[in-house]
Amino acid sequence: MTDTAAAVDVESAVLEACRRAKVASRALATATRSVKDAALLAMADALVAEAPRIVAANAEDLDRGRANDMSPGLLDRLALTEERVAAIADALRFLATLPDPVGEVKRGSTLPNGLRLIQKATPMGVVGMIYEARPNVTVDAAGLALKSGNAAVLRGGSAAARSNAVIVAVLQDALDGAGLPRDAVQSIDAYGREGARVLMNARGLVDVLVPRGGRELIQAVVRDSTVPAIETGEGNCHVYLDASAPLQRSVDIVVNSKAQRVGVCNAAETLLVHRDAAERVLPAVLAALAAEQVTLHADARALALAPEGVSTVEATEEDWATEYLSLDLAVRVVDDLDEAIAHIQRYTTGHTEAIVTEDIGAAEQFVSRLDTAAVMVNASTRFTDGAQFGLGAEIGISTQKLHARGPMGLAELTTTTWIAYGDGHVRD
Repeated sequence: MTDTAAAVDVESAVLEACRRAKVASRALATATRSVKDAALLAMADALVAEAPRIVAANAEDLDRGRANDMSPGLLDRLALTEERVAAIADALRFLATLPDPVGEVKRGSTLPNGLRLIQKATPMGVVGMIYEARPNVTVDAAGLALKSGNAAVLRGGSAAARSNAVIVAVLQDALDGAGLPRDAVQSIDAYGREGARVLMNARGLVDVLVPRGGRELIQAVVRDSTVPAIETGEGNCHVYLDASAPLQRSVDIVVNSKAQRVGVCNAAETLLVHRDAAERVLPAVLAALAAEQVTLHADARALALAPEGVSTVEATEEDWATEYLSLDLAVRVVDDLDEAIAHIQRYTTGHTEAIVTEDIGAAEQFVSRLDTAAVMVNASTRFTDGAQFGLGAEIGISTQKLHARGPMGLAELTTTTWIAYGDGHVRD
């Protein structure tokens, strides 16, 4: 808890922030698309203009993270450069080009008695977020909430406290200049873990809570929150090289899935290889991974095919269940597609699974038999992402089944309202 939090009643302060967000959400719910889009563009411009100040604040967070032995993967998530800030701003600009989800008619009908019904999309109200070491999420959450007519109350954690404080101040100034309430985006970082606890229990003021981070954080929110929560993010993702997997495609997809960016939930953590493809493709795949400094946690059959000089350790049971978020990859040779699917069914977190194959039947079995938010056929796991799917930014990747699953964009931040138009109708 910061000195600021120590000097106030945390529960009162956080609940008051939530009340202000509730008031702001009512103004956003009726804002026109043109007003919301103008605010998004103003926020993007402000981020770029203030990028040096944001990066300087982020450098303080990075220094503190290194001093606290933060892992390389988390440091990468935490880090902002002016180029990354510009990319985050571009995501806001892209959001401004997307259709407004509010008011979209989902379905409608006229009943035999003449009563006309429509179901249309409406804002959630107040969206709370609890996340770790991801200052980009501060912007993504603010932008998605605004476009979908919601207010956002954010708890970004101590690791990114300086970055988030500056970012939120920049966004609030932009909202103010665009004629929208500053309270549409608020941070409760100053109130520490106690503030997060109050947010999780602000039922009636906060309409939905989205945790984003490691397993411990996500499970704590899902377990302890009285506010409805959407489970997101944990990614023990697999790539399976089927018997017909082409060599170069296998190398490209596995290396991209694992090493393109390691500290993210859609990075691959386990490689499974059909025994009929192992001798043909696995040595080249392992060598390519080794060139990216990946340490391989391999079973006996995979170890036997590892080229000389490749960094390997013998896999344990724990490796199959581990989300490394680092340059580590579990590797196993399986006898057939059934064994690959059984392995994934046992260890998956329901995020993303990928198959590399030229066998249409194998691909169809892989897709139909796995219960997961996303399945990639001959493509990298790294594509499970709101921006990559054309949704703009994302507020998280849902691994649950109720309401939303997969990358959560604008549509997933709305609920629905039924409207019945009558002409003096009364029920018999």
